[in-house]
Amino acid sequence: MSSMDDKKKICRRCLIRDLAEEDRKNLKKYLDVIEPQDRADPVEYERRLSVCRECDLLVEATCQACGCYAEFRAFGKCSRCPKKKW
Repeated sequence: MSSMDDKKKICRRCLIRDLAEEDRKNLKKYLDVIEPQDRADPVEYERRLSVCRECDLLVEATCQACGCYAEFRAFGKCSRCPKKKW
């Protein structure tokens, strides 16, 4: 086995919802505390995430431009992409 096999593979263009069950539970807990009036419309939220998935700066669910988890930033009604993609 090579040392390359021993290294963890980096998940590019993945979101928390693509990761482990525990990560998804933590995401839901965080998003559930945001007041409904402060949340992005569900269609807009999914549109934002689709843009993030195509971005080269998304690594292991984290935006490398700002350090936020993409799903957290995209969920806020008034949130903006740090690279002005949405």
